[in-house]
Amino acid sequence: MSRETEMTFPAGVAVVTGAARGIGAAVVRALAACGVDVAAFDIDADALSRAHEDRPPAPGRVHSFAVDVADARAVRAAIEHVEVTVGPIGMLANVAGVLRLAAATSLTDDDWAHCFAVNAHGVFHLSRAVAQHMIERRAGSIVTVGSNAALVPRTQMAAYAASKAAAHQFTRCLGLELAGHGIRCNIVAPGSTDTPMQRQLWRGPEGPAGVIAGSLETYRTGIPLGRIAAPDDVAGTVLFLLSDAARHVTLHTLCVDGGATLGV
Repeated sequence: MSRETEMTFPAGVAVVTGAARGIGAAVVRALAACGVDVAAFDIDADALSRAHEDRPPAPGRVHSFAVDVADARAVRAAIEHVEVTVGPIGMLANVAGVLRLAAATSLTDDDWAHCFAVNAHGVFHLSRAVAQHMIERRAGSIVTVGSNAALVPRTQMAAYAASKAAAHQFTRCLGLELAGHGIRCNIVAPGSTDTPMQRQLWRGPEGPAGVIAGSLETYRTGIPLGRIAAPDDVAGTVLFLLSDAARHVTLHTLCVDGGATLGV
């Protein structure tokens, strides 16, 4: 890559949630490879350590923090700690997410509450805490990793889809309010991606082939590109939206689903 085409980023540390596995871990690795110092947040401290502390050195340093994004006080304390001990936060990637599968009429109160606590409230807690610092510096970039399930209905996924839709719309509203401060807020909406969460959906002998083909029974289109995304595919779009290459992009939702939502 030539110097002219190197990706540049807003000044400061990047906070990434859901950093222990899947898309979150891929975002951390990609940012660090670009020389960005990363504060990696995840509720699973052991998995976080395994994911990043034993990896080969990268230009950017990774600092691991065990944080429950559903806990507003814990989030605020962690953000303040990062600001003091790691550096000013210039970027945030909201990646943490959970999935509870059940028919809408069979969802338990806990299923519903847990999805919203992580997928929606977690985005609110992190974005609010980080944005308050970004406003003071009049700069920053926030990306929320939502889901294409926020854009189209899915059977067995009412709690997940509704919580992701809430995160999408919160991020847009936040971006509208912060635009005058020079802060951009965007959404990446992945489709089927090879992560532990996705593998919960691989039922029967077909596995990923069934996801690619789609299902008339569940009103689900297949994937026109004919492949399941890798976490790095999604991480690349997160990095683009965080970076200065997207400096005039805000309030945008970028689908990374191989065409599964047919451009909705």
